[in-house]
This record gives sequence, structure tokens and C-alpha cells, in this order.
Amino acid sequence: MSRAAGFEVAGATGHDGSVALERRRRLLLASLVESPETVISIHVLTRGDCNVYMSGDRPSKAVAVLQARGWASEPTGFGSDADVLWQALAQVKGWDCVLVDKDVAPPLGGIISRRLDTPVRLLDDIYHVPGGEVAPFEDASVRRLALDDLTLLEGLPPEAQPIEFWGDLQTSLTEGLIAGAIVEGKVVATSFVAALGRRYADLGVYVLQDHRRRGLATAAASIVARTVQNDGLIPVWSCGSHNLASLKLARKLGFVEVSRRAYVVIEKQAPRDVRNRTYPARNEGVVQ
Repeated sequence: MSRAAGFEVAGATGHDGSVALERRRRLLLASLVESPETVISIHVLTRGDCNVYMSGDRPSKAVAVLQARGWASEPTGFGSDADVLWQALAQVKGWDCVLVDKDVAPPLGGIISRRLDTPVRLLDDIYHVPGGEVAPFEDASVRRLALDDLTLLEGLPPEAQPIEFWGDLQTSLTEGLIAGAIVEGKVVATSFVAALGRRYADLGVYVLQDHRRRGLATAAASIVARTVQNDGLIPVWSCGSHNLASLKLARKLGFVEVSRRAYVVIEKQAPRDVRNRTYPARNEGVVQ
């Protein structure tokens, strides 16, 4: 177990680190009420695929940064104290943006800019849920995928594989849900449950560049969202405010905006990885 600037870091190796991880994981879980904004974090914490940087001994007082192991560059912060959030971020390695509540984003951005001597920018992350029953769309090439389709999915480039917060493709297929478009024997588009809670299911979508603007994302997302609804859960569509194609697709399916958080993005670090990148990374390949 390590301590720095008043923060206990969960995720260290060894017995003490495992004990700290379990305690902090449970404390952060206890502090979160499931909602469209928290379903991904609850999914990650429940699976234990994360590091947790936390201050406070009670759920109501906790300030924390959650770093999903598969998304180390994009941690999520919880709490309204920008100074304390910065103390947590100072212990996190490999991040270049952080997702926080909108009210805390401006002061946190100012602190990050001063401390790292670099410009930052703010980007809204918009959360949607269906306003009613998700609209049905069909395409002859689009269907729900099963474990027998694992080899097909493995043929996708790494950035297009529908894994998100499941850890691997097989788990995403067996514990989550994937629909895909198959053209000439290859998967060219997918929609999938990226994270799963007790009430909500966060969705992801990706279409290969050469197969966009053909309605494949619309048909795949319709299958997944309608299946989630039939299972008694609420599908969640989240994307950055810059992602006009994703926002348009959400509206087409019948999703409506319910809330926003904000990314604080470091503008000046590794030029190819940061300044030329659009945040958030999730759902960047969405074109209906």
C-alpha cells in the first residue's frame, strides 16, 4: 500500500496492495448511485479491472480518480473539490484527459494548466437514454453475433474490436451483447454493450471507414438497444459534444439527452497522441 499527498493508491502489487484495492474499490462503489453517468464506472469497479486513487474514509466524503486498466489515458474523477482531485491525478500515470462533473471541470482545468504548464480544453460528454421504445431499423447484413463469430471479430483491427470494458472479445460476447454487419465474410460494423449495470447498459458503436454512411451502425445499434430494453434495462448512449454523427444517430434511434459531464483535455504533451486526437475516444468511428 502506498500513500502520497494524502491519497491511498489501490492497485499496487502484493498482499497489502490487494487489500487496499479491495477496500477502496468497495468504498468507491458504495459512493456511486447507478445512473447513465456512472454505469461504466460501476461496471469497471465491480469487475475489479482498475486502479483507484482516493481520499476520504466515508462514501459521502470520498474524492477519487478511477483508472480503468483498458483505458488508462482517460480516467474518471469523482468529487467537487478541484484541488483534491488534482492531488489524486498527480499520482496517476499515463493519463492525458480526465472526465469529471461539469462544475468542477473549469477550476480543475485551471489547476492542471498551471501545474503542468500546458494549455487544456474542456469537452462536454453527453449522456442519452431512449425517450420511448427504440426505433427499429433492419439491414440484411446485420445480426446479433454469437460465440461462433469470435474468429470473425478477431479479424477486426484492434481499435475496432467491440471489447470496451469487458477485457476481451469472448467475455464481451458471452457476458455482454454484440450485433454486427457481415459483408463478404468480414465484420465491418458493430454495436455492443460496452458496460453493464443492474439498471443501465452503456452502448458502443464502430464502423470501418469504407463501410460508413450505409445505415449499418443504425441497424446494429437498433438491435442492441432494443434487446437491452426487452431485457428490462435502459440503454445509454454517451458521446462527446463534437461527435455530430454519433449525436445524429442517437436522435434517429429515439435517444434524448439527460445529462452532461466534461473532459479536461491536456492540449500539449505528445503531439500525435494528444493535440491531434479527438476526445473522448469512445464511439469515434460512428457514422450512421
